[in-house]
Amino acid sequence: MTKKTNTNTPGYISALLQPRPERAADRRAWSIPVFGVWVPFFTATNTAGETHLSAEALGAPVRLAREKDGSAKIADSGRPVIRLVKELSDQVRMVRENFQAGLVAYAEGIVKTMPDAYKAQADKAREKGKVIYALETRLLADTIDAKVAEDQMAAKMAKVAEADQMAAKEATAEPEPVLVPA
Repeated sequence: MTKKTNTNTPGYISALLQPRPERAADRRAWSIPVFGVWVPFFTATNTAGETHLSAEALGAPVRLAREKDGSAKIADSGRPVIRLVKELSDQVRMVRENFQAGLVAYAEGIVKTMPDAYKAQADKAREKGKVIYALETRLLADTIDAKVAEDQMAAKMAKVAEADQMAAKEATAEPEPVLVPA
């Protein structure tokens, strides 16, 4: 029996609930997909008149890297090296730098408007962090100690095995003939 769907569900909600086919791998700039995010974003900013990226940069944002002589650059693995077109790369860098500046400005604003609360929060985080760092330091020391002990045991076992091989060789070796003067 088929399940009846609610016809009053808005289309944008229905679209969210539909399975999507796997998307092909997308080149990334600043860990964000170029074709899935940056190109549509900068196309929109061009449309709004906020940026003026060329149609060539948006139409072919990923290009072959070039050698000084103009030939395509090939990596040691034998694959061609691809780069984001400089015009688009510069805009991505500017967005990243502005984003970072916005985060710093926000933090500075909170420090100015709520200095005591901010200091209390930072002190609390610092104290909790000390406990975690102490545990991490102890874990690392224990792991190193265990590895050293394991390596020492392996070296001892190797010496014992070598001694056993030598003893087995001596036990199975034929005695050297003794020369008797005639």
